[in-house]
Amino acid sequence: MWQPGNLSRHRSPCRSAGSLLRALLVSISSVLAFAACDGSHGSDFPASAGLELTVLHINDHHSNLEEKRPTLQLANAQGQRVAVSVEAGGFPRVVAALDALSNGRDNVLKLHAGDALTGTLYFNRAGEPGEPDAALMNLVCFDAFTLGNHEFDKGDTSLAEWLTLLHSGECKMPILSANVRFGAGSALNPSRSPVAVSPYTVVERQGQKIGIVGLTTAVKTKVSSRPDPDTTFEEETRAAQEAIDALRGQGVDKIIVLSHIGYEQDKRLLAGLSGVDVVVGGDSHSLLGPATLAQVGVGTPVGPYAETLSNRDGEPVCLVQAWEYSQVVGELRVQFDEAGRVTQCAGTPHVLIGDDFLVDGAPASPEDRAAFLEDIERSRVLRVTPPDAEAMNALAPYRESVQIFKDTVVAHAPQELCSRRVPGGPDTPDYSRSSQSCNERGSVIVHGGDVQQLVAHAYVEVADAHYGGADISLQSGGGVRIPLEGAITAAQILEMLPFDGQLWRLEVTGAEVKAMVEEGLEAVLGPQRSSGAYPYTGGLRWDVDVRQPKGQRASHFEVYHRPSRTWLPLDDVQRYRLFALTFNATGGDGYETLARVPPERRMDVGVQDVDVFLTYVESLPRGPEGLPVLLPLDASFYSTKSFKY
Repeated sequence: MWQPGNLSRHRSPCRSAGSLLRALLVSISSVLAFAACDGSHGSDFPASAGLELTVLHINDHHSNLEEKRPTLQLANAQGQRVAVSVEAGGFPRVVAALDALSNGRDNVLKLHAGDALTGTLYFNRAGEPGEPDAALMNLVCFDAFTLGNHEFDKGDTSLAEWLTLLHSGECKMPILSANVRFGAGSALNPSRSPVAVSPYTVVERQGQKIGIVGLTTAVKTKVSSRPDPDTTFEEETRAAQEAIDALRGQGVDKIIVLSHIGYEQDKRLLAGLSGVDVVVGGDSHSLLGPATLAQVGVGTPVGPYAETLSNRDGEPVCLVQAWEYSQVVGELRVQFDEAGRVTQCAGTPHVLIGDDFLVDGAPASPEDRAAFLEDIERSRVLRVTPPDAEAMNALAPYRESVQIFKDTVVAHAPQELCSRRVPGGPDTPDYSRSSQSCNERGSVIVHGGDVQQLVAHAYVEVADAHYGGADISLQSGGGVRIPLEGAITAAQILEMLPFDGQLWRLEVTGAEVKAMVEEGLEAVLGPQRSSGAYPYTGGLRWDVDVRQPKGQRASHFEVYHRPSRTWLPLDDVQRYRLFALTFNATGGDGYETLARVPPERRMDVGVQDVDVFLTYVESLPRGPEGLPVLLPLDASFYSTKSFKY
């Protein structure tokens, strides 16, 4: 059902200081108006002389254009929640949902809060970089799009080329960022840019002006993406307030900040701004909404959807975000009074799914299918949405290009790159994973898998070159699935790294690094006995003695010092830049130390593991076949120096 915001967090909703009586009357009227919201999907707010606005929005789709097949927990005909596989997400469903949710409404805005690019093979393996994203975004023709940090991953010139694609048709959606300052030599400098990047835009609905201000995360973009050296990013609150003041000076009294700075940062931002009414966010990939999202197996929300907070003046502000990867379309309804004040916020994060239900790999029975559809309707968050036919047709040639790339030979491995999760002999976990020739070679007994180590090494190499620098990386042994040998296709790389992992950067102390390694060893050697958790790292090495007690199995830690090309002792108090997959960075495989790293020391880089490894492969020297040659690393770069078992 529609969930009104928390009015208890408001101070006076007046735009200027007024009498206590006036504030009390406004507060009472707001409470009554919230109480009148009837909770149905299509209901409108009570009649008002102001403006009711519907904001439909997405963020962080990261070139996720194809559908996926997640598993939900739905109630069957017996009333039991069971695992149900169903097609879900994909940009054609986003197009369809935006169209359906707009139908019959007069005052609709369609917004994209940034990070359209980077994350799947569609970004740079199908046409020009970002071409498929531009084609599908133009079918929507958003009323505004704000630049995210990943729009800068290939530099200003590449971004300018993509924005030209985005404006190549009839749709000329406004491109926003109030805090970017393009350098004198940038292809996006206003003196030469093919497409204007504006601090804000103004749209009209029902004859009333609405200002939309764009924001790009400042520090993350500068340190983890690749904007031109002289392109800078102003502090977000200051830049947003300047834009809001400019809009108010033009008589605009309804203002939306389209923000790509993150959920927690949005809360701090709006509390420091005067004149903001709505914040539509992105960057943190935050799932917002009711507890039902967890019940049906979507995920655990980190906050409510359409939360009502207070700006610097004590006025109500609606805050929303729509998760990630073309899976959710947010529907926010906002009521403004005649003076431009927000009186009501309500909304739903629509999780887009199909209806091809599979239970244990088989189609659901007619009885269970009917029960699943009823459960979906009760959830008020799951939305059965067939993909838009025009969008499917637009995607088809790019899908074909991605498939062709998957079949393309991208490297050559002249000898088998062994796969082994855990080092050691026949009595250690996972010994049988390696081929007989790999076990006879003996390196896997001492150091573990070649492919696992190559992936960890690739993370630190590519992150250091392209994503703001790295000292150490982490890859669980079980996350790398197959060995490689001979002609290697892109499809084999995808099979080797099948989990669509995304990388984060954490600042960790040497003591935390040691604890991380010991946790990985305990997950393998302790009661859990999970061979998949064994730690492989780039830029870090140690010795293992499994006979030692928990917490004392690893010793002689060394970290690679790039400038001197030497190995130095790991310093307990020094901070190191660690690149790790989201799964591990949030505690997966027992890495609890990483889960405890505070938010100010973690950054969601958002680049895909497969893309990073392919980038690494393309940087390698080429052999007689003209292909990059994949060889085992020098033994000195294996994270497990020795393994006593």
